[in-house]
Amino acid sequence: MIKWGISSGTPADSYYEVRSDCTDDVPKSKFKIKAGKTLSVRKWQAAFSTDGCLDIASVLSRIQKGGVHPTVRGEVWEFLLGCFDPRSTFDERDEIRQIRRLQYARWKEECREMDSHVGSGKVITAPLITEDGRPIKDPLVLLEATSSQNTSDSASTSNKNGNVVDDSADQITDKQIIEWKLTLHQIGLDVLRTDRTMVFYENKENLSKLWDILAVYAWIDKDVGYCQGMSDLCSPMIVLLNDEADAFWCFEKLMRRLRGNFKCTDQSVGVANQLQYLASIIQVLDPKLHDHLETLGGGDYLFAFRMFMVLFRREVSFGDSLYLWEMMWALEYDPDIFFAACEEASAHKSKVSKSKLKGVRHFGKWDKENTKNGPEDTEGPVPISVFMVASVLKEKREKLLQEARGLDDLIRILNDVNGNLDAKKACAGALKLHKKYLKKVQTKKP
Repeated sequence: MIKWGISSGTPADSYYEVRSDCTDDVPKSKFKIKAGKTLSVRKWQAAFSTDGCLDIASVLSRIQKGGVHPTVRGEVWEFLLGCFDPRSTFDERDEIRQIRRLQYARWKEECREMDSHVGSGKVITAPLITEDGRPIKDPLVLLEATSSQNTSDSASTSNKNGNVVDDSADQITDKQIIEWKLTLHQIGLDVLRTDRTMVFYENKENLSKLWDILAVYAWIDKDVGYCQGMSDLCSPMIVLLNDEADAFWCFEKLMRRLRGNFKCTDQSVGVANQLQYLASIIQVLDPKLHDHLETLGGGDYLFAFRMFMVLFRREVSFGDSLYLWEMMWALEYDPDIFFAACEEASAHKSKVSKSKLKGVRHFGKWDKENTKNGPEDTEGPVPISVFMVASVLKEKREKLLQEARGLDDLIRILNDVNGNLDAKKACAGALKLHKKYLKKVQTKKP
């Protein structure tokens, strides 16, 4: 039985234990889990038909009112992220899940054959290889190395750029493998820093799960690979889903939405489009603030870079960030998300019902507004995250106008948001700004 707590609600973070020595260092939860508003286990189970089809409309409505109860969050996220079609049956989903688990196991084995640390339960935090493909025999690496590797003192070595190179080992010539292996220690360094205040990550097995998933993803998505910030996006999947493969696929579906953020060039950052959207929205809704930010040298809105990259993980507590994410996904839910993302083998594709949920009630509230008002531009609707950032700027508007006299002041004022953002208010603020923006844009049309 779920213990809802007192009538005022249970703090979202009460389900995610913080280490006793870190309680003063983490943001306090502002979101409350409330009976009658939060999607409960009972409401979630009642949303399925006898054969397993999900009434996604009722689920979206409940999530938009009060988020998801932590005990069923992992299951719900699999639908919100498009892992499963709500019209599929229990049996169809079981078959898809098994196919995906086998696929992940194959990819993981492929990675393990290239580097035996994958799947070993270890996390690598020092370089394994030089840029020209020569294995490094470094004390830090040796401490993490598996017993199958040659760690004999008699091995032939040389020194290159301060690293001890193992001359007896074969040099790798495949550029893709070299590039992948060069990222493994960076993944390890980031994993050890990710959500380090949580008791969950005192378990080394959970750390190695996070490292393995990120290492495998970096191999299969060679265009993006691994970038800093991905560990923050993947960590909640490990916490919510016990099976490593299931957690991987949730992360993979999330990255389909966000991978463009991590594709940077010498000329532009991956979130450039969102920064441009943000600039346009503020210019339309608050020209005075936009002009002031431009005067301060912040007209490119790069100060909002981190909010977009890790989806407000720094601005709210762990539990509140999960609530914020599921609110955004529920609001933006598209009933065709499964078919848009599904690239599984045709053997099981044909088994899943393809009848589309065309009624507007099956869309999230955000997409309902966009469907009614038509697309905002040729590239599709602006993500709700852009309006979330806009709502943060609106909340800090007066302070920015009165106190900010340079970029340092601007960053200092926005840094005050870290750990203090109210996720529920930010969602409500984003919806209000979105409506206001659509009205202004519509009135400007000829």
